[in-house]
Amino acid sequence: PVQILTYLDGVVKVEETELKPRVGFLYPVLTHNISVFINATRERDSGQYICTVNVVDDATPMGRNVGVINLTVLVPPAVPACQLHGNPTVGSNVTLSCSSKKGKPSPTYQWERTEPTPQVFFPPAQDLARGTLRLTNLSLEMSGFYVCTAENRAGFEKCSIALEV
Repeated sequence: PVQILTYLDGVVKVEETELKPRVGFLYPVLTHNISVFINATRERDSGQYICTVNVVDDATPMGRNVGVINLTVLVPPAVPACQLHGNPTVGSNVTLSCSSKKGKPSPTYQWERTEPTPQVFFPPAQDLARGTLRLTNLSLEMSGFYVCTAENRAGFEKCSIALEV
C-alpha cells in the first residue's frame, strides 16, 4: 500500500505519487465527510483504496474505522483495425477480422454490411468476442462495405472494409 493523502493536526498533506496533482479531499475534513476525488483518471488508477480514520482518545478497537473500495477505471475501445483474410473470389471463403488494442472491459465486436444493402450477422458466422466474421461460398452479391463496431460500457469505435468479390 502507498499512502496518498493524510489529514493530521489540521494539515492536509498530499504524498509524492503520480496522483499528487489529481487527488484531494472533496469537502473540508472537519465536515466529517472524508470523501476524496481523483481527477483525470487513468487505467492505472484502478485498484483498492483504503481509508483509515484514527481519532485521538477513541476507544474503538484498531481496524474498526477502515473503509475499503475497489476502483476500476473503464477504458473505451481504441479505434479497431479491420482486416480481410483470404482471397475474395466467387465460391471461396474469407474472414473479416476486427480488433482493438485497448478497452476495459474487453470490447465486443459487431459486424454489419452497410452498402449496397444493409445486413446484420449472427453467430456462428460472427464471433462477438474475437471480432471475426466468416463469409462462405462468396457470391458477387456479397460485395459491399462492411463496418465493425468495437464496444464496451465506456464507449465504442468503428472501422470498415470494402469487400470486392
